[in-house]
Amino acid sequence: MPTLRLSYFDFHGGRAEPARLALHIGGVAFEDHRMDYAAFGAFRSSTPFGQVPTLEVDGVLVTQSDAINRYVGKLTGLYPTDPFQALLCDEVAYVVEDAGVKMGPTFRMTGEAQKEARLALVNGSMPVYLAWLQKQLLAHGGEYFADNRLTVADLKVFVDVRGLNSGRLDHIPTDLVERVAPALNAHAQRIAALPAVAAYYAKFGL
Repeated sequence: MPTLRLSYFDFHGGRAEPARLALHIGGVAFEDHRMDYAAFGAFRSSTPFGQVPTLEVDGVLVTQSDAINRYVGKLTGLYPTDPFQALLCDEVAYVVEDAGVKMGPTFRMTGEAQKEARLALVNGSMPVYLAWLQKQLLAHGGEYFADNRLTVADLKVFVDVRGLNSGRLDHIPTDLVERVAPALNAHAQRIAALPAVAAYYAKFGL
């Protein structure tokens, strides 16, 4: 097994959380390198694009969260081997990433500018993405997004839904997912109840 060092901010959620969860679920040892924003200022110069997450695999630095998730999914058995099921898994992951890219600029905003931008997403693209994800989940049996089992696609959606429901995102209603795509909340509750996932969060007192 390779030596792994996953670097990201010291909070729960965000782009590294699916990989953290997958490695924990799969029982794969890794260095969970967490940093605050002050430490990131020094760390970013060592990254190709000045951003995290990054994954070091036997000392080789890799970037891009979905590439990391796919690799970690293969290491842990949480990525489909069937090409079509892998396609479905990737499709879901990229849709969640698209939604996150639209949200991204709002984190650099404050006050009314942030409120206006986020409400535009709440009343625009966010319900579209959530409804599509619910449709895909239900089309594949309602339990998982691909391969009739847990994959990194499920973990990526779980982390996203958990963040939207958390109340930590100003101007994003905590009932948005329940109003638009309640099946995603049911899915998130099932993922959270998995023993390995529950143990992961219990370790941090969450």
